[in-house]
Amino acid sequence: MTVAPYQDSDKNKKEQVEQMFDNIAPKYDFLNHFLSLGIDKLWRKKAVRVLSTFQPKRILDVASGTGDFAIATARLKVDEIVGFDLSEQMLKVGEEKVRKLGLEKLIKFKKGDSEAMPFDNDEFDAITVAFGVRNFEHLQKGLDEFLRVLRTDGVAIILEFSKPRYFPFKQLYRFYFFHILPLVGRMVSKDASAYSYLPESVMAFPDDQVMLKILRDTGFRKVSQKRLTLGIATIYIAQK
Repeated sequence: MTVAPYQDSDKNKKEQVEQMFDNIAPKYDFLNHFLSLGIDKLWRKKAVRVLSTFQPKRILDVASGTGDFAIATARLKVDEIVGFDLSEQMLKVGEEKVRKLGLEKLIKFKKGDSEAMPFDNDEFDAITVAFGVRNFEHLQKGLDEFLRVLRTDGVAIILEFSKPRYFPFKQLYRFYFFHILPLVGRMVSKDASAYSYLPESVMAFPDDQVMLKILRDTGFRKVSQKRLTLGIATIYIAQK
């Protein structure tokens, strides 16, 4: 069964994900940083350090949301960053953040479907995506699009939640993820499903060696990973 935010909805997963992020957009940044105890900011910094070794000039930030990853990459010497996302309300928050930082000439936002992107073949030097690929309705379609719009030697940097392996951290993580996080998320966001969907989507997502195999099978010639914070999150590096 496909894991989607609203299981009793007649909408497909893509439409439900758009609805969910539109609903929680005003509280998304606060909850993201609060529920991760701010560790998500450190994870993005590590991902940007990995990206910096490839010296990209044109970056596509997929599932950009409120633009945190796009903003984090702005410190690199790049010519253009495009933030691309399904949720109009999330992008509005991102646009306001970019204006306040004076980065509107460098970072542009565009609404659209990550599984059918309106970009040319070989258009970008790098793709970044943080906590977004598990929300794709069809993961393979999204990764195929990554490969298509990247130039030869371009790189995709995918930061995503993963599953800790070892006792007792694995058990503590699952308790927090399935009990504390949904409760706080529900109270603050007023969306009863959004923060129940989060742990369910993480548990259903292929991580570690399975994800690396999917990336290789997609056609990326060189793939690797960096597991973070005892396996709570992983940076996947995939070169075309």
